[in-house]
Amino acid sequence: MSAAGEQKKNGRVVKIALIVCVASFLFGFRVMPPIYRIACQHIFGIKYENKVADGAKVAAFKEDDTRLVEVQFVGNVNSALKWKFAPEVFSVKVHPGVLTEAWFDASNFAPDAIVGNAVPSIAPNRASLYFNKTECFCFTEQTLKAGESRRMPVRFVVDPKLPADIKQLTLSYTFYNNEIATKRLAAQ
Repeated sequence: MSAAGEQKKNGRVVKIALIVCVASFLFGFRVMPPIYRIACQHIFGIKYENKVADGAKVAAFKEDDTRLVEVQFVGNVNSALKWKFAPEVFSVKVHPGVLTEAWFDASNFAPDAIVGNAVPSIAPNRASLYFNKTECFCFTEQTLKAGESRRMPVRFVVDPKLPADIKQLTLSYTFYNNEIATKRLAAQ
């Protein structure tokens, strides 16, 4: 094969490789997230969104005073965040259908103000469909000045339709530094 033919063949291979790379990138970042979200919600029973529970739905809950569910609380911070974050109590027992309040404490040990965001998770995963937050610090950015501490509430209702075999669930939060918001705050 001539040098020109070899060069043409190599050019085609490079073009195909670039097309495959771009297609793989688009597939991973455009196609997979909606599929992942659908799978989480409909196949694995994981509530994916982090938003205020529907008020009418929560108001319609009736207390199930025949059973108690233990709700455990866990608070973590990302290693890059110079905060301390923990629940005030590590668990409560609740009757499904009853509005309950729990408090978390956060302190900023950094020399500057930091904006943080809390990412919640609920275990077991299928319990997330029955856990309804009516108020939560995780819905908004939290700004703590240098040395500042704050109590933050979460108000929730466990749906009385929670499967009977789930007697305990864990609400866990991990706080992360919102670097963009922190830089914007520092620039002000």
